[in-house]
Amino acid sequence: MRVLVTGGGGFLGGAVCRLLAGRGDEVRTLNRRPHPALDAYGVAQLRGDLRDPRAVERAVAGCDAVVHCAALAGLWGPARDYRTINVDGTANVLAACLRAGVARLVHTSSPSVVYDGRDLEGVDESAPYARRFLAPYPATKAAAERLVLAANGDRLATVALRPHLIWGPGDPHFLPRFTARARQGRLLLPRAPGKRVDTVYIDNAAEAHLLALDRLAQDGRVSGRAYFIGQDEPCTLAEWVNALLGAAGLPPVTRRVPARAARLAAPVVEAACRIAGVTPPFTRLAVCQATTSHWFDLSAARRDLGYAPRVRMSDGLSRLAAHLAAHPAARRGTHLP
Repeated sequence: MRVLVTGGGGFLGGAVCRLLAGRGDEVRTLNRRPHPALDAYGVAQLRGDLRDPRAVERAVAGCDAVVHCAALAGLWGPARDYRTINVDGTANVLAACLRAGVARLVHTSSPSVVYDGRDLEGVDESAPYARRFLAPYPATKAAAERLVLAANGDRLATVALRPHLIWGPGDPHFLPRFTARARQGRLLLPRAPGKRVDTVYIDNAAEAHLLALDRLAQDGRVSGRAYFIGQDEPCTLAEWVNALLGAAGLPPVTRRVPARAARLAAPVVEAACRIAGVTPPFTRLAVCQATTSHWFDLSAARRDLGYAPRVRMSDGLSRLAAHLAAHPAARRGTHLP
């Protein structure tokens, strides 16, 4: 099978490429810049931007399937950038697939599409899209997911996956931020007793994409649907953060701030930083996520996709610790692909 992975140079996209190439598929990627790690997998890298319809068409041409991982992530930034990359870019991918006769598309979405700042405890895919969003990222991911699921039909079978808080070796998001702030003595966690979150180890998230890709060809039940993907091991935010710090050889963070104080301060900090033109140290979305529960019922993914998190959290932490021990730069918070 010839598969295009958009954003193949990213954390999740790279893992998807590794698994696809490892089983013998012909893999190409669409990236804005080359990534040497992909060369080791025998991946053909095409340069281009999701916002350029012609570049997307060239990348899609001749493919049997597309795994659309590329997106602008983060909790802060111009809303226009999120819209043009996450929504318009996804529309470009869908249009190119339809023109090229691509049969299947797996889209990487996010559980944040149903998050409005309140607890999500064991919810399943019947949960509605949020009516209000606390940042451009979840708003545009929801819009993109709607486009993908609406495009499902006889010509193109689509499915959306919602992996939650992906971590593991090579993580360029959570681990570098946590370790850097912990070393500076600036990592504070909210006091949120009883609030649990689920996460997902990188290999589990990547494998879910391959399962969805294969099931699209075998079972029409998954077409046009979205699925939550996680570890199915909910824990408190402090337990997760301190487990990652422990893998990096750092002591646990014990300082706590009242959840109410953090929630009251966040919009004020955001407003001040917007005026000053700087990135805030924390945002409303980050504070809300840190002080609420968000874990999900994975029954549908287990039933329809055959998904099961093969790498348990304890094993993933051991792998992460071994990776960091072998890569001192990564231990210091510098991302290694």
